[in-house]
Amino acid sequence: MIAHAVFFYLFSFIAIVSAIMVTVARNTVHSVFFLILDFISISCLFIMIGAEFLGMIMLIVYVGAVAVLFLFVVMMLNVAQQKNQWFSASKSSSHIPIGLLVSLIIFFELIIVIGGWKYKPDLLNSSTIVISKTTTNTHSLGNVLYTDYIHLFQLSGMILLVAMIGAIVLTFRERVGLKRQSYIKQISREKKDGVQLVEVESKQGVKIDA
Repeated sequence: MIAHAVFFYLFSFIAIVSAIMVTVARNTVHSVFFLILDFISISCLFIMIGAEFLGMIMLIVYVGAVAVLFLFVVMMLNVAQQKNQWFSASKSSSHIPIGLLVSLIIFFELIIVIGGWKYKPDLLNSSTIVISKTTTNTHSLGNVLYTDYIHLFQLSGMILLVAMIGAIVLTFRERVGLKRQSYIKQISREKKDGVQLVEVESKQGVKIDA
């Protein structure tokens, strides 16, 4: 129980400091690094309390997709200024040390969580909470989500679909002067429409109607 409390306060401290550094850091790349560290720290906290579904969803969705997308966008916006200065001796950059520091902290957190997951029943004991050893947290959440709240789940899917279609419609702009393909016309094209036999007189050219 003492080890569980120590790791909880350690990850909480890292998450709070990372959240502050996201807004304090002047470099946008450093802010994204600290944002990834914050997400992973919170995921480790979720896994430690037994909510492995929320922890893994945060790792997959926020760290694996959203934060990495932010990092790519920020680095692509700064690519004209950065060029090859990271490894050049004339101008030193602090991206690599900050990235290595955040990577080491993330690796340390993951090692602690993976190692402590094996001893989870010894670290987390509660007399007021009934924990089934045969049913996982993800299984229980799936049973509730797809039975009692199936209509709300389907409704949220329809709302996201309408939002996606609305975003496509709002951003779609018809451009003038572009040559477009007609797939129906290409598929239904026959030989008489594509081949034309022309009798050409000697030393005379062929006039083609555009």
